[in-house]
Amino acid sequence: MVASPSLQGHFTEQALRTPDAIAVSSGGVRLTYRELDERANRLAHRLGGLGVVAESPVAVLMERSADLVVAILAVLKAGGCYLPLHSAYPLPRKQWIVEHCAAPVLLTDEAMRRQGLPEVPEVVVVDGEKGLADHPATDPAVPVGPDGLAYVIHTSGSTGEPKGVAIAHRDALGLALDSIWADGRHERVLMVAPYAFNVSTYELWVPLLHGGRIVVAPPGDLDVHALRGLIAEERITGIHLTAGLFRVLAEEDPGCLAGVREVLTGGDVIAPSAVQRVLEHNPGLVVRAMYGATEATLFSTSSPMTAPFRADGPVGVGRPMDDVRLHVLDAELRPVPVGGVGELHIAGRGLARGYFNRPDLTAERFVANPFDAPGERMYRTGDLVRVDRDGRLEYLGRANDQLKVMGFRVEPAEVEAALARHPGLAHVAVVARESESGDKRLVAYYVPESDAVEAGSLRAHAVEQLPAYMVPTAFVSVPALPLTPNGKLDRRALPEPVAEAARRAPATERQRQLCALFAEVLGVPEIGVDDSFFEVGGQSLDAMRLVSRIRAALDVRLTVTDFFDVPSVAALEALLDRAEGERG
Repeated sequence: MVASPSLQGHFTEQALRTPDAIAVSSGGVRLTYRELDERANRLAHRLGGLGVVAESPVAVLMERSADLVVAILAVLKAGGCYLPLHSAYPLPRKQWIVEHCAAPVLLTDEAMRRQGLPEVPEVVVVDGEKGLADHPATDPAVPVGPDGLAYVIHTSGSTGEPKGVAIAHRDALGLALDSIWADGRHERVLMVAPYAFNVSTYELWVPLLHGGRIVVAPPGDLDVHALRGLIAEERITGIHLTAGLFRVLAEEDPGCLAGVREVLTGGDVIAPSAVQRVLEHNPGLVVRAMYGATEATLFSTSSPMTAPFRADGPVGVGRPMDDVRLHVLDAELRPVPVGGVGELHIAGRGLARGYFNRPDLTAERFVANPFDAPGERMYRTGDLVRVDRDGRLEYLGRANDQLKVMGFRVEPAEVEAALARHPGLAHVAVVARESESGDKRLVAYYVPESDAVEAGSLRAHAVEQLPAYMVPTAFVSVPALPLTPNGKLDRRALPEPVAEAARRAPATERQRQLCALFAEVLGVPEIGVDDSFFEVGGQSLDAMRLVSRIRAALDVRLTVTDFFDVPSVAALEALLDRAEGERG
């Protein structure tokens, strides 16, 4: 039998082979391959009735759930391409994306509908089998070729607007069917990353196209304790963790990965000490360093690491995956010699069709490939690497201003453009600074037009315009932005952010303990009981560290979701007091 050229076709073939195997597990919901296939078929027929045809972009805005997997599969079965929207995106950003892509339909759920939806011609609420009984369970059999569009994922854009990376079925299939998955280590994969980011390609399609199981994590942010419970209860065998989250787990609870067979990590520089600590606690585990880009369908290289492992050098980029070709070139697109530094270019399997409706940006980043067959392209990653004598690559940093924050791509120009829309700013610059824990934090330096502009108003403005991971953790007022002799921003001359002096001092023993833990995680001398953790410079990975340490030090029940609602010592103490009163 000739293999199908589409993701949904490969899934249907797998469903015929293993109809009664569990395909999706989400809380108390279990869907077999047959049930998932039939639900997706019914929803696909409904989408077809709403006018979805080949390559129609269908927006998806849902919480993590079994219904989310049904929705994405249904879009493909209808012939469309899915357009994932992050639930934490501000509404103006969601609206821009659906308008830019001219999405005719939005798939959502009740939770997201209550929060407010972007305006689209048709909205469909996906809720189990409700509303689908009148549609056939047979496959719509919409023909889709290997070059047909599968999904469009938006990343931060250097032009001040997000840009949509358009991935074809051929390339998503190339990733999902790569030989590195053939050993069966990814039999049960935890779906925990935001599905609007490229890691979802692994979490969805690697298990589904190999007869495995997607275990859907509950909605919202998870802490170390919750991850430990999920991994143990669901017997997770494969998981992806960003480099930052991997480091947090290594520091706080490396034993939580017991039973996992392979951990994928990447998205930024991987701490060798974290790899060593995790493997010391889990000697049978494989930690696989992954490198890639959304524009090259997530992963292009991999480097497996096993015990015994010693943190005596940087973690390398690894070797190319199936049908991927790498070229390390200088500014004139000439190969650099062994030991030399150059920009990494990716060719072969995985290259996106380009940026959706942006031929200008596509031409800039996807360039002619003079080293392979005529007509081939290669993607300019903007990453600087060094090649050793064995052909291994060492990641050295960026060749441009693009940043990675908590594993997410951030273009400072997009953050600056959003802040510049505040009426009281004369100039603004956004840079990344590294904390003592190794995490990168965005800092905004601004020149106000009047004394009325304060950091608080800028932060509120940023929250309305940008996803949380793109909101600077510090806002620093300066009289003028320092410039180099050639007129460029002089980053070295920018002052270090200084934490505000603590206001109200702790008055109880519990407040003193909490203040000490807050200050330890934030890397500041002291903190007041009313200071917001996030306004003083904390971010989500720091919150995971803090919650883990509070649970251990005070022996209390606390989740990251709880903490987001009470991010000051005073508010947190009140929450803990109420919880103890209710239990006692």
